[in-house]
Amino acid sequence: MNVKRYRCALALAFLVTTLASVASAAPSFPVRNPQVALNGTELQNYFNGLGEAINVYTDQLQAQTYVHSMSGNSGMTIMIELAGNADQNTLGIYDATVASPTLYQVFPGAAAAHWSAMVSFLASGDIVVNLFDNNAILQGTTTYSGANVDSVGFYLEGPGGTFYSEDRRNGGDPQALMFQGTGQNFGDFWVCWEDLHFNAGSDQDFNDEVLLIQSFAPVPASPATWGKIKAQYH
Repeated sequence: MNVKRYRCALALAFLVTTLASVASAAPSFPVRNPQVALNGTELQNYFNGLGEAINVYTDQLQAQTYVHSMSGNSGMTIMIELAGNADQNTLGIYDATVASPTLYQVFPGAAAAHWSAMVSFLASGDIVVNLFDNNAILQGTTTYSGANVDSVGFYLEGPGGTFYSEDRRNGGDPQALMFQGTGQNFGDFWVCWEDLHFNAGSDQDFNDEVLLIQSFAPVPASPATWGKIKAQYH
């Protein structure tokens, strides 16, 4: 290889590496506009400690519902719980296409940091949840028959109330912020919760419950009003 071709090859390799690095460090999904005011530095410090290239103040995604992968198998892991109600809060999923969805519990109040679940969406419409503790020991299997959930929303329920990943189901208030994983978590998404009402007691630091979800693809949040959504089911 002559010197000119060698230099061109090096330049091309550098460009590809640089573009890949940028792609893995920056959100490729639309961000919230405007971003939600987030208090404190605990969540940012947590992500920094994991090596995540996430800015919690500017990288919040406009992603409030998701679809599962074609395999039908999706993962959820509780990474941290810093809420006083942690032992009473439950987490799960719901059908985001209906006005009054059934809540399908994935994690009970007893679940703690690093508990995980494999959620299988079967062709029959059933949902099967296999729950594991922090040592990957199976804690139980739950089957929800005829759930038929294709558009997935997430919920948190506890003494502070029932909150949804969709702002419009919380009276327009954000109770969960979503972030795209980077580096070794690229392709995964973070769902970070407030377990008290955003405008009534919440400290708005979004670290009460932090979920890492895998094999879920986000769907852009609709600009439609909640009144318009409800009208579809009358």
